Amino acid sequence: MCGITGIFSPQGFDAQQAPSQVRRMTDTLTHRGPDDSDVWLDAEAGIALGHRRLSILDLSPLGRQPMHSACGRYVIVYNGEVYNHLDLREELRPLGHEFKGHSDTETILAAVAQWGLEQALERFVGMFAIALWDRRERTLCLVRDRMGIKPLYYGQSGNRWVFGSELKALRAHGDFQGQINRDALSLFFRYGYIPAPHSIYTGTRKVLPGEVIRIRHDGTDASLWWDTRAVWEKGAESPFTDEAACIEGLDTVLRDAVQQRMLSDVPLGAFLSGGIDSSTVTALMQAQSMDKVKTYSIGFSSKNYNEAEHAKAIAEHLGTEHTELYVTPREMLDTVPDLPTYWDEPFADSSQIPTLILSRLTRQHVTVSLSGDGGDELFSGYSRYFWTQRVWNALKSIPLPLRRTGAAAAGLVPRSTFKAMGSLGQKLCWRLDALKANDLPELYRYFFSHLHDVDRFVPGSHAPTTAMDSAAPDSDLWRWMSNVDLQCYLPDDILTKVDRASMAASLEARVPLLDHRVVEFASRVPTSMKVRDGEGKWLLKQVLYQRVPQHLVDRPKMGFGVPIQQWLNQDLKQWADDTLNIETIRRQGFINADEVERMWRDFRNGESHYCHRLWDVLMFQSWLNTQGGA
Repeated sequence: MCGITGIFSPQGFDAQQAPSQVRRMTDTLTHRGPDDSDVWLDAEAGIALGHRRLSILDLSPLGRQPMHSACGRYVIVYNGEVYNHLDLREELRPLGHEFKGHSDTETILAAVAQWGLEQALERFVGMFAIALWDRRERTLCLVRDRMGIKPLYYGQSGNRWVFGSELKALRAHGDFQGQINRDALSLFFRYGYIPAPHSIYTGTRKVLPGEVIRIRHDGTDASLWWDTRAVWEKGAESPFTDEAACIEGLDTVLRDAVQQRMLSDVPLGAFLSGGIDSSTVTALMQAQSMDKVKTYSIGFSSKNYNEAEHAKAIAEHLGTEHTELYVTPREMLDTVPDLPTYWDEPFADSSQIPTLILSRLTRQHVTVSLSGDGGDELFSGYSRYFWTQRVWNALKSIPLPLRRTGAAAAGLVPRSTFKAMGSLGQKLCWRLDALKANDLPELYRYFFSHLHDVDRFVPGSHAPTTAMDSAAPDSDLWRWMSNVDLQCYLPDDILTKVDRASMAASLEARVPLLDHRVVEFASRVPTSMKVRDGEGKWLLKQVLYQRVPQHLVDRPKMGFGVPIQQWLNQDLKQWADDTLNIETIRRQGFINADEVERMWRDFRNGESHYCHRLWDVLMFQSWLNTQGGA
């Protein structure tokens, strides 16, 4: 696991200045790779590559990057893991390839030299962000893994192309212009994150999951070598029908995915929350390990947020070597000022705080940790899937004009009336506009949105369309909602959270549930085998029940949240007051200062539903104050 960065200037560049520029960019990623660093450049070709190394496989100098292919054609910097690289070597050796070390980087280069980039990518099982320089074609290829587990940004800085694992590497280039992209900012205030390919800066983009960007002297082109949407839709054409065979098949593909991710030359463990996903991953790890698996969880004094007791019970049953840390509110609050440094574009999923603390705890003991992310999207685990469908089933039978009339009439009711009804009235007031939804995508986007009228909240903006705006089928709305989340929410919220939190602690996080073979398998599982008796993840639970008693894991989904409302009313009240300085916000001109002032006033007067919208504003202002003006 590493940090990568680089510069491509098709016109060539100054051999005296370029090394210091790329080193400056590389040094911003030290947390992603504290063990080693190096740069390589070809001034005449105008290419410079930088790498920070977190040593996981082949700890020797033979694993260093930037690395040259044996044939001399390619140079690579790469972040991630290709878990099946030893199997690929067995294919490559009879074809004439020899290997000096045992790193997967060397295998990647040999595979590309043998089969070409796209065919090599299709053979890789793993997570990765790759920058590959083709010396013969003078082409820079930027590649991201299928599900978007590893990040990669790129854009132009002056007349040069720059790229990096994080935006801070791009900002370190002397000619970088940090102009805020208002359209992307409006997406942030809608969702709490910025969906790819957009980024907070104008002219800077994220490489999409499964995308290859080719940059040449005469322009760029982009193509998808993996399309999650298409894979998910194709799976529906050949659904599984035999439940017993489906359970057995899922067990087999999950065991292999977990086993491959246990390959490491450094200590390895697992995050364990006690929920279905992390318990399944841990159980499959322990079943395939001769030693006790090291597991880690954090707990909180508030029972509304504490899962540590459940995790401990799972660990005791499986016989893992379990470590737990109970975190005080003060310890969580102390991480808040650090957030803009690690998430260097606005990001407002507050579960980033416990994820960061858990990563720091885990890194004290191991360098690699397996995580259970992806189960909710693949196997219909989110509660919002249930209530979105319930609401849509109720709404679609009412003519749209009548629904719009009802919403307009409700809008005439004084806010004080809803306030007098307590929390129920506030929730009702917030959701009445959903009556106007034309279709399921609009309703799902409405429920998913933190703010609805984002173009007004961010003056001069127009929110771009995302996968959430795609048309929904007439049947199996569950499949459509999962597909949307796999394209947006999973890579741009969940995986962004896990990557930045783990890398901030120099910890590699691996996600076996997002092995592409598991994704392809899940795409063929009908909703009837995912959702049963009012609960999701039925099929995944059947795999887990073979190893963990049902009573230890059957409980309401808790999530990994923090008490934002309580914090803003108590410990963080002064910080919020200072950060939400209305005159400063008005002078900056990025967001509607009057609306912020109203929300903050109404929140302090008891309208608690504003707390998460205010958290979005606080995260943006904190980011802006820390580094937004780069």
